[in-house]
Parts: sequence; C-alpha cells; structure tokens
Amino acid sequence: MAAQESVYNLLPRLEEKPVKPPRYISTFRPSVKLEIEQSKAQWKTMGPAKVAVPSPKNFLKKHSKEPTLPARKKEQESKKLPALSVPRRTDRPVMGIQSKKNFIKTNAVAAITGLPKKPQHIYVDRRQGDKYLLETSGLVPKYIKKKDYGVTPKYVTQRSEETKKAQEEYENSVLEYLKKKAMKQLSDEERECLLQGLKKNWEEVYREFQCLSVEIDTIPKKLYKGKLESQMKQLEHDIDVIEKHKVIYIANE
Repeated sequence: MAAQESVYNLLPRLEEKPVKPPRYISTFRPSVKLEIEQSKAQWKTMGPAKVAVPSPKNFLKKHSKEPTLPARKKEQESKKLPALSVPRRTDRPVMGIQSKKNFIKTNAVAAITGLPKKPQHIYVDRRQGDKYLLETSGLVPKYIKKKDYGVTPKYVTQRSEETKKAQEEYENSVLEYLKKKAMKQLSDEERECLLQGLKKNWEEVYREFQCLSVEIDTIPKKLYKGKLESQMKQLEHDIDVIEKHKVIYIANE
C-alpha cells in the first residue's frame, strides 16, 4: 500500500540509532582467569621470564663438563692379576727328563701289525693328463646299486593319494548337486490333481468375470476386467498343455 502524501513528510527527521543491549559478562570470569594464570608457565608469558639470575661466581670452568671416572675401590686393588698363559722371561724349562721308550721298535711293530692303506681309485683323462678321484667323478654307478633306487618316495605316494581322494570327494559333491538339480517326473495322481486344481481356479475366475457389470465405464472396472481375462487365458493355456502331454517333468530349484 503506497504511503499518503503530506507536507509533514518534507520535514527533516532525526535518525534514531538502535540502543545496544549491555554486553554479557560471565559470573565465572574471575575464577577462570585465576586458574589460567596459575596453570600458565613462566616461559609462555610475554617478556622475560621471572627466574633467578645466575651468579657471576658460577662461571664455566675448564674441563668442567668432561666425564670423570669413579674413585677406585680397595677391593679392586686387592685382587690378584690373572695367570698368564705365556711363560715369563725369567722362567726356565725343566731339564734332564729322559724317556726309556724305544721309538724305532714301536714304529716297526705298528707298521707290521697295522692294516695296509687302501689305494684310492683314480682316473686320468688322457695319457699325460692329471689324476682325479674316481668316486667323486660320477663315473661310478653307486646310486644305481642302492636298495631304494627306483622306488617311489613315500611323500610322493602320500601326495598322490591325497589328490586322488580330493578328486573323488569333488566328483561325489558334483554328482549330488546334479541329482538335486535333476528333473522330477509327475505321477498320474499328481497330474490329475494339478489338472483339477487348474480347472477349479478357472471356474472361480470365470464366476468373478460373470459377476461384472454390463456397462464398464470406469478405469478400475476396465483394469479388473483385463486382469480376469489374462488369468483365464493363462489357466486355459496351462490346462491345454497338461491335457496334451501325459508325461511331465519338473525341474528342482
């Protein structure tokens, strides 16, 4: 609505400034301020920290920061030094000890009674070639003459049995799954019962269709009529299929 014209509107008006409400001050402000001052460290305040000034007499002295060893105890002084494994320079060997053993005779007896040394089997690659040990060359058929040569190891047979058992279990599980999914044949009694049930359902739907009004002028009536007609067509198709085929199979879900 437009304002009415008046001469008084031409007069200057004083601007009325809105009065601000008083600023809110919490009643807990002094206690909070005191807690903050007490918990604040000296080095977190502005300006120099209020700490004691070091005395000029306690100046840094030479070698004052070097680590010092602890004083030696008397127990350590009283301990004896360990025995040396090396003989001292002043030690003298024991002299004058003689043995009555006849080394020549003992060596001759040992050579006579001892077993002869078996010669090592060697091979030479050529006429003026070097000699090599025959056992480590791979030319001696020692692995073929072993008792377990050609025998299948136990771990291989065990592994093959485990794999065979696992394969059989898998095949059995697949067969069971296929049996469950296999198709089931309907018996004559079940087929006749199913046919009678479909005919009964068709009669009920047909009775509802006959009960419809003659004049169908609304959308719900049209939709209901179309629904009943589709149900009757589906039931007639199912009845026709069951009557034509005497053997019927049903897949298990």
